[in-house]
Amino acid sequence: QVHLVESGGGLVQAGGSLRLSCAASGLTFSNNNMAWFRQAPGKERELVAAISWFGTSTTYADSVKGRFTGSKDNAKNTAYLQMNSLKPEDTAVYYCAAARQPYSSSRVRAASTWDHWGQGTQVTVSS
Repeated sequence: QVHLVESGGGLVQAGGSLRLSCAASGLTFSNNNMAWFRQAPGKERELVAAISWFGTSTTYADSVKGRFTGSKDNAKNTAYLQMNSLKPEDTAVYYCAAARQPYSSSRVRAASTWDHWGQGTQVTVSS
């Protein structure tokens, strides 16, 4: 059974940084693309960052480009989202997701592309 467990969320002031982690088990991590989505109250779940099997390809939401960096460590079965220069509009529940299918920068933006999901971690950015 696949488990994805996010950690690292919390409350931070605007301009601050957080690093989210997603520990994976029950799957061959190196054969899975990983992604971070977020969902704010009253809004749809949106892609924040996606990372291909070996980290050679990444896709970001326009709103986080230059501020957030997604990565994965296949030796540790863990994906990361480094978030810098945080803004109040980054406040949301952040979810990690995994999928085996070949990486496509267009398909990764759809939540339906992803097979497995974590339970989410809350990130709150105060102004």
